[in-house]
Amino acid sequence: MRPLIAGNWKMNGLGAEGVALARAVREGLGDGNGVDVLLCPPFTLIERVARAVAGSAIAVGGQDCHPKASGAHTGDVSAPMLKDAGASFVILGHSERRADHGETDALVRAKAEAAVAAGLTPIVCVGETLAERDAGRAEAVVEAQLAGSLPEGFARAGGVVAYEPVWAIGTGRTPSEADIAAMHAAIRARLVARFGAAGRGVRILYGGSVKAANAKPILAVPEVGGALVGGASLQAAEFLAIIAAAPVAVA
Repeated sequence: MRPLIAGNWKMNGLGAEGVALARAVREGLGDGNGVDVLLCPPFTLIERVARAVAGSAIAVGGQDCHPKASGAHTGDVSAPMLKDAGASFVILGHSERRADHGETDALVRAKAEAAVAAGLTPIVCVGETLAERDAGRAEAVVEAQLAGSLPEGFARAGGVVAYEPVWAIGTGRTPSEADIAAMHAAIRARLVARFGAAGRGVRILYGGSVKAANAKPILAVPEVGGALVGGASLQAAEFLAIIAAAPVAVA
């Protein structure tokens, strides 16, 4: 299984700098060395970034989508609109959206269904808060999010899961490698229990203060199928170093 390194630019980047960053990643990537690379800029940059990486192996994704394909939803963007702009992936249920916008598992599931219907690959995020981990509920919380957020057919559609311990995002803190391994194993077990053999092929990304300095050991943890990178993806050299740290898939 090829690792996937996805850069979530969040609400960062204007036109010229976004295009320059995309071009720098493209130029520094070369043949990709057996790693799938994804850039997820703000909505305003998707089309320009897609043009900047056209002809390369780099994919482009959105950071959210509405569950409806069109309609009276001021300020929202639909999955078909993302597809039309050049996206092939979309991040859904990120902890910042769950917290800042009150997104529920049911809403994330509806968005994932819309993404699949539009031909996009959904990356569904799950993860626990520090209070939930300290209470010994981390795995239970994540398993409940998986059950509520993943639609039927998710695995067959090539869906991706991203585990992001909420307390590690942007803080510089990361769980131990043993903790990461335990959670990824638990996620894999739930995916297989629900989707059968197809669940074994779902990539499980790790997200939570991933940077060049810690990427290699994290990406070597069993069942870690790549990384969802936040702030470090805004620096081409740092992001490229993370990509270089990913283990090459064995055919």
